[in-house]
Amino acid sequence: MKKEARKAVIAGNWKMNKTPAEAAALIEEMKPLVKDADCEVVLCVPYVDIAAAVEAAKGSNIKIGAENVHFKASGAYTGEISAEMLTASGVEYVIVGHSERRTYFGETDQTVNLRTLAALNAGLKVIVCVGKTLEQRELGYTETLLKYQTKMALTGVTAEQLKNVVIAYEPVWAIGTGVVATDDQADEGNGFVRAAVAEAYGEAAAEAITVQYGGSMNAKNAEGLLGKVNVDGGLIGGASLKAADFSVIVGAASK
Repeated sequence: MKKEARKAVIAGNWKMNKTPAEAAALIEEMKPLVKDADCEVVLCVPYVDIAAAVEAAKGSNIKIGAENVHFKASGAYTGEISAEMLTASGVEYVIVGHSERRTYFGETDQTVNLRTLAALNAGLKVIVCVGKTLEQRELGYTETLLKYQTKMALTGVTAEQLKNVVIAYEPVWAIGTGVVATDDQADEGNGFVRAAVAEAYGEAAAEAITVQYGGSMNAKNAEGLLGKVNVDGGLIGGASLKAADFSVIVGAASK
């Protein structure tokens, strides 16, 4: 982390877990554990949990986010949620382009860009996910793909809007597998993302943007990963469903 230049953000991604009652209970458990955090603390929850999560987080330093957003304001898109609906629900953040959305639900670099723009235009802060598979890494395409995905996701995003963007580097082979990139691999990947921002927006913007690591960060490895200069936080999956583990990660980011 380089906290004198940019904000550290620890964001939980609950995925398809927790009922509204369970969500409220978990947030109540987390609140005293993270109240003194010296980083942004975000919980991105399923749509049905948003109301309960917003209510439970009131008066605390925990921000609530959503896990996806559609790129249209309204229309015949059964099952989708617009950015305006999210802002009206009290959401501050939204995840866009997670590897599971890309893998299972047909998200493309183009739709990720459209969702990013829709969310930013509605006043949301956006966590944009970029990453690559193990095969792509072994073929030597890590830098090329991360720079391409980053620039595609940010197409049309103004320098002012960029201030509301967090980018999460996800090595797809480390998502939900328990396999983690080494500290140096995470730093390298995040560095490629930062370099892409520098090429598109300049060095000052690249220095200021928060780049998270999003591949199986947990209570045991967080300190080492967050000790790297280009790792400004984490997009946390399984560990964000356990208050004690999540608080350890928040603590590591608060140092």
